Amino acid sequence: MRWGGHGGHRLAKGPKVLSENDQSPQKSEFWYGVRETLPLVVGAMPFGIIFGALGITSGLSPAGTLAMSAFVFAGSAQFIATGLIASDVSIPLIILTTLVVNLRHMLYGASLGPYMRHLDHRWLVPLGFWLTDESFAVTITRYGKPDGSAYKHWYFLGSAVFMYTNWQVCTYIGLRVGQMIPDPAGWGLDFAMVATFLGMLVPLVRGRAMLTSVVVAGVVALLANSLPSRLGLIIAAISGIGAGVIVELRSAERAPDQPASPSVDAEHE
Repeated sequence: MRWGGHGGHRLAKGPKVLSENDQSPQKSEFWYGVRETLPLVVGAMPFGIIFGALGITSGLSPAGTLAMSAFVFAGSAQFIATGLIASDVSIPLIILTTLVVNLRHMLYGASLGPYMRHLDHRWLVPLGFWLTDESFAVTITRYGKPDGSAYKHWYFLGSAVFMYTNWQVCTYIGLRVGQMIPDPAGWGLDFAMVATFLGMLVPLVRGRAMLTSVVVAGVVALLANSLPSRLGLIIAAISGIGAGVIVELRSAERAPDQPASPSVDAEHE
């Protein structure tokens, strides 16, 4: 499979990681994505290690724990699923809960779609699978930079591969080492991931609709935290999305109601 495109061009204003040597712009973007994702990877490492340690205590086998990281590759969904498995929750409810939690990836994909519509499925399928909160945060920022690069999907690839590799390695470390630590979740190492998510979220909150979604989802999540089987997360996610949609629709309705300019009014008289 050839992961290339537009072979002979050079970056007009490429990232600084490209030296003056003849390194290809594809490699430049790839390693640029790796470098920009490094701080987020550091925040995700404790999260992955804890998941590996908790996987077995939740009833998963070592192979099952590794397989979940390899084929699901969604940190929050994996933690929720293992918690529900430990609580002996029915499979349909586990599927529904993780589906709702991961609905945000549809919004991520819709945001990236206009920038990636020229790519074929050899790119879209793996990048869609590897799409995470962290990779989305850095990639959407990269696409927003008007530097004329035709290879920003390689940046996405570098970020995604780095995140995926880190998650697999940390899950394995959690399986091998985490079991030696009594109650690894009690150490509070997962707070690093919370801080990372906050760092990603704040710069992306733009506009009234987005802010409303964040506030409503956060408040509902706190109020519904005591509900069984993590139902509070489902309610919070749906509430946040619904509130944002309502604000967005109301804003769109107000726009046509704005008074017309005097010249336009004169033409209709």
